[in-house]
Amino acid sequence: MKKQILFWALILFACTGFSQTWNSDPAHSKLSFSVVHMGIADVSGRFNKFEATIEATKKDFSDAKVELKVDVSSINTDVEQRDTHLKSPDFFDVAQFPDMSFKSSGITRIGKGNRYRLTGYLTLHGVTKPVTMTMVYRGTIQNPQTKKDVAGFMVTGVIRRSDFGIGNKFPASMLSENVQIKADGEFSQP
Repeated sequence: MKKQILFWALILFACTGFSQTWNSDPAHSKLSFSVVHMGIADVSGRFNKFEATIEATKKDFSDAKVELKVDVSSINTDVEQRDTHLKSPDFFDVAQFPDMSFKSSGITRIGKGNRYRLTGYLTLHGVTKPVTMTMVYRGTIQNPQTKKDVAGFMVTGVIRRSDFGIGNKFPASMLSENVQIKADGEFSQP
């Protein structure tokens, strides 16, 4: 009887799958953004401190659930004066809103490859809005040093800064309304 119970438990487990959590590797991950300044030049930056997780039961990550938490005060545009201004109430107001977060609500394959439409909710500057990004699963390999599996992803998209009340004093002619987002990362299991 015990063997039958074990057999059916294994069958049930195999049919339902099991969820695996993957954590971002800070040394091999980047969260960056770009805006157009005065209509003539791209100005880019990044957030140096963030944590991301991906949870999935399928090897192709077609059922992935993504979460991201960002320390907004870690913003870095390579210009200290600009970074200080971006942290001020004119833009991110990090004293009042220190974190930014994203939690996915759905994922849909685009075509036949490893491109997905990733939907979810972005909370930024005290505002939560639905956003849609494109996620590319770049594959999974074994890290020769750690012997752990490592999965690679790229996420891109566009958000409107006015949707989140960022930089409302600055017109689109001074600072583009659209903000390009790009995240690249390697993820491994704990």
